[in-house]
Amino acid sequence: MPSITKLLIANRGEIASRVIRTARQMDIATVALYSDADRDAPHVLQADESVHLPGTAPADTYLRGDLILAAARRTGADAIHPGYGFLSENEQFARDCAADGIIFVGPSPEAIAAMGSKIEAKRMMAAAGVPVLPGATVENESDEDPDRLSAAAHLIGFPILVKAAFGGGGRGMRIVTDQHQLVEAVRSARREAASAFGNGTVFLEKFVESPRHIEVQIFGDSFGTVVHLGERECSIQRRYQKIIEESPSTAVDETLRDELGRAAVAAGKALSYEGAGTVEFVMAQDGSFYFLEVNTRLQVEHPVTELVTGIDLVRGQLLVASGAPLPEEMIDAMPRGHAVEVRLYAEDAAAGFIPVSGTLTTLEFPALDGIRVDSGFTSGSQVSTFYDPMLAKVIGYGPDRASACDLVARALRETLVHGVTTNRDLLIGILREHEFRSGAIDTGYLDRHTPAELMARPANAESVAAVHALVAALTAQSERRTRTSVLPGLPSGFRTLASAPQSVSFLTGDETIDVEYRFDRSTLTARVGDWQPEGLEVIEAGADLLDAVIDGVRRRYRVTRSGATYFVDSILGSTELREVERFPDPSDTQEAGSLLAPMPGTVVRIEVAEGQTVAAGDPVVVLEAMKMEHTIRTPADGIVVKIPVSVAAQVDSGQVLAVVQDGAADE
Repeated sequence: MPSITKLLIANRGEIASRVIRTARQMDIATVALYSDADRDAPHVLQADESVHLPGTAPADTYLRGDLILAAARRTGADAIHPGYGFLSENEQFARDCAADGIIFVGPSPEAIAAMGSKIEAKRMMAAAGVPVLPGATVENESDEDPDRLSAAAHLIGFPILVKAAFGGGGRGMRIVTDQHQLVEAVRSARREAASAFGNGTVFLEKFVESPRHIEVQIFGDSFGTVVHLGERECSIQRRYQKIIEESPSTAVDETLRDELGRAAVAAGKALSYEGAGTVEFVMAQDGSFYFLEVNTRLQVEHPVTELVTGIDLVRGQLLVASGAPLPEEMIDAMPRGHAVEVRLYAEDAAAGFIPVSGTLTTLEFPALDGIRVDSGFTSGSQVSTFYDPMLAKVIGYGPDRASACDLVARALRETLVHGVTTNRDLLIGILREHEFRSGAIDTGYLDRHTPAELMARPANAESVAAVHALVAALTAQSERRTRTSVLPGLPSGFRTLASAPQSVSFLTGDETIDVEYRFDRSTLTARVGDWQPEGLEVIEAGADLLDAVIDGVRRRYRVTRSGATYFVDSILGSTELREVERFPDPSDTQEAGSLLAPMPGTVVRIEVAEGQTVAAGDPVVVLEAMKMEHTIRTPADGIVVKIPVSVAAQVDSGQVLAVVQDGAADE
């Protein structure tokens, strides 16, 4: 039986760190890979050795199988773990590993190839007795003929799901509700699929209304044994990408669990499956379920299965890849308790889940019993535009679903994350929302419950911002006082004669908060806007911590500063405050009517020309960021007077893409 002694992880971020953790426990040496953007990433520092892949784009780095195999040869690695994404489901890379005498930690190339095409996969699963939905394939431009598409749609019936045949993650996916949308939806999906996966083939299938997304974890070995380890509920999605997963599902009883498990095992046996895999199903409200796909790799959400079964799935992968039979604990696995995982993303949920980039000023997670955090970032890390914007997975385990949800919500609330916009408040809102808590969920949950609703500001939001603004002002004052070299023993703001209080203004969102405070020997008074707090007392003050009594309540406030920006965290919540310049530069303003890039990205299409009249909602520029297209639309009627960008141009967040001015202004 071959033995793995040195493992190269052909991936990055949290999954690389996750694999390294188990490999170390098994006394297996590890090799990390890193692009230019990942030079200082945690997974690089955690590995025993690392190899640089020059460049930043995935196509130049983590998708270069030749460079990865060269790194394995150079370091003497005898096995490669592909993680998820990148080359994890690349049949040719698995074959190339075998040709080089390197163990590929995953299923056979034949199994990957069979499931690589969702079209062929459906045919194979139907033959194996797994329930499937009817559909049609669009492989080339001739298949885009409106008459051919109309005929296919007539046989399938609306609504129809358009889906990429050679990829996932929501890219190249559209829902079509009537004939008029069909042609453009297919063409748009094919463009996106070609960009993301190198193949624009899509297929059409009947869209199940209000479905649940249920998947089953399978595991197989080289001796023909295939088992399932229970289901995961993955219905909370945005843009067809999961953001909350849990196990078990509230919709699955023991009878249905047995049916799902038997179908998943049948799929695995049809593939002679080895290693970890996931069989995904779409489940209707009546409990009927249909095959979606087999992910021939470890899933992002595998931790929930690990927590309810107590089984290390990565360890199982490494054992099976070494030729061992399935570990005994997998044969009769009995899930217990409940696990919930949330994906913390660097994205602006309120603006349509737009991915964001920047520097993570702070990323710290609380140490709570029952909480596991898998992350590829730390404080000071850069969130780039080249890779998926997931910062971490926060997973909670409890004896039941309610306790697991409560635990994760609390962990998120206590997490310090500064520097980039995240979906944290959305996740907390979902975990506390009644419909979610009742288990009555489906993939349309975020259509019924908008981010604006789930992230609604609490009734006391203004008072929280006022308290935090006062805290920021007092913390800044304390920091200045500790740095002074002139009469440091005098109390802050000391005057021989009474004078005006010290003052500072902050911006939080669109709101300006004016703070005034005065230290009079042993007393402190303050005013924040119209609010004058009582019973003020500073017990301890430092550059990043304030222990104070405000309005008679003592709290500890954590303050993080980055330039003129203050991040204040407390039991009240989190507030980002930017200190207002006393003498701002008047030239720092945008031209009226400017449409700004909401994120860094590449201009893929310009839909208008200078001088063209546009109506509110018309598309102006289309950006591609993180393999997704984002359409920038004009918010009002007007005339396009300037387009300072061109197709293929790289743009930064906040850069002017076009200027649309009111056409009536020139009449």
